[in-house]
Amino acid sequence: MTKFFNLLIAFFVCFTFAYGQTPTPHDWYYGNPGEGFNGISMYKAYAEFLKGKPTKTVVVAIIDSGVDINHEDLKDNVWVNTKEIPGNGKDDDNNGYIDDVYGWNYIGGPNGKNVGPDTYEATRVYAALKYKYENAVEAKLNKEQKAEYAEYKSAAEKVKAESEKAASNLKRMDAIGEKVMAALNAVKAELGDKELNMENISAIDDSKGQDIPMAKVLLTQYLSGNTDVNNIDDVKNIIQEDINADKKRFQDQLDYAYNPDFDPRKTIVMDDYNNPRERNYGNNDVTGPDPLHGTHVAGIVGAVRNNNIGMDGVATNVKLMSVRTVPDGDERDKDVANAIRYAVDNGASVINMSFGKGFGTHKDVVDEAVKYAASKDVLLVHAAGNSAQNNDVVANFPNAQYDKKTGFLFFKKKRMAKNWIEVGALNYKDGEDAAAPFSNYGQTRVDLFAPGMKIYSTMPDNEYAELQGTSMAAPVVAGVAAVIRSVYPKLTAEQVKEAIMKSVTPLNHNVKVPGTKEIQPFSKLSVSGGVVNLYNALVYASTMKGKKK
Repeated sequence: MTKFFNLLIAFFVCFTFAYGQTPTPHDWYYGNPGEGFNGISMYKAYAEFLKGKPTKTVVVAIIDSGVDINHEDLKDNVWVNTKEIPGNGKDDDNNGYIDDVYGWNYIGGPNGKNVGPDTYEATRVYAALKYKYENAVEAKLNKEQKAEYAEYKSAAEKVKAESEKAASNLKRMDAIGEKVMAALNAVKAELGDKELNMENISAIDDSKGQDIPMAKVLLTQYLSGNTDVNNIDDVKNIIQEDINADKKRFQDQLDYAYNPDFDPRKTIVMDDYNNPRERNYGNNDVTGPDPLHGTHVAGIVGAVRNNNIGMDGVATNVKLMSVRTVPDGDERDKDVANAIRYAVDNGASVINMSFGKGFGTHKDVVDEAVKYAASKDVLLVHAAGNSAQNNDVVANFPNAQYDKKTGFLFFKKKRMAKNWIEVGALNYKDGEDAAAPFSNYGQTRVDLFAPGMKIYSTMPDNEYAELQGTSMAAPVVAGVAAVIRSVYPKLTAEQVKEAIMKSVTPLNHNVKVPGTKEIQPFSKLSVSGGVVNLYNALVYASTMKGKKK
């Protein structure tokens, strides 16, 4: 979503911007809690605890949209499969993947093509079951059919509602664009020959036109830190580009994401999609056509530290393995399961998974992969989701709960993966706004919170930007886990999770519950009730006796 659309949403719900407000520093979460922001004590950890300590290289797999492995602030930390001879067209290490030098791409094909747009899982469920239940009478269905029918109905309703919303937003964009351009022209007329700056914008009388306040908000935000803006026409050009980008996004939702007739899998990946346990497909393009999301995530975990370029990742002595699995749409369970297995088999000890969805069609296959990771002592870190929902109540996939019950007779129950950390997003603000307004939460299903708003990190083509989401919060925790495993390699994945969970910074005040009007103690939004803290986690880990031989 572009800055323009976010600003419009903020404006129309009467969010108040302070003209000329002080920008949030890029490193806001590196400091200690209580020092202006609820940071993770990263500076303190490196200055005091980690100084002079020997470390072991840790591989962190980034299961995502792809990573720009040539980025100036990442390339020195990119994982390399030394068992492969680059570009010889052979599977030198006999792992089933040809030339997998930097990782693997499960949404690419043997001809070198890649999946870009894809459908959402709800669309796939709807398309797969439509023939069966479109005209079904629920009363005539058996118990098993009723469960499947309920899933079909839920998917159908989701697809219909979201398609209608996308069509409505698309229709609105041109009208909103005209309104915004008119407002900017009004401000331009008021400015006359005066320089375009914060002071002159603030001095314009709001009563000069009903849309003047909106134009002032937009100008203030677009001017902030943008050295390419010299006049209002520059701003208009940037906004028009953003409008076009938003229009394309809504059109793509109609053409691809919620289109039950769209399936890029057949012509690009060319795998046997009906076989969820198939392993060897894809290609070695770990960057893909749009590595924006994965590149940003990778930088949070392990951008090169102290190189005076861009920003610093949380982890040091880290190697980043790119496993491309997430298209512009929902990831598929088959690919997720294979990505986890690939990462485990190739030496990852921490896996970051900044993705999720509301439907899981092959959860059993993903569960098997999670158990495989547990058997190999690999820690999984997963983003809780950005739907402002209670994950204790509403399903979010993948998740730590195994579908298959275990136990004896009446004592059978669904177990939880012990090598899994579920992460909610923390705001850069404190007080009632401490939880990011979009973040999922859950007193039993979300383990802890981590910084997830205004997170500055690497972007493709040597760029940097702020993004937000639980997608940004999860790699903060993955980075913390990597540091612990680097300093204390004998600690198991479960012990690393314990160290992280037992050392959180508690926020002992009430907050707005995301997506509701409720006010609750922050402690009720997650299992731990707190925010990840690198320094505290290392101190806790130092007291633990490693179980690994």
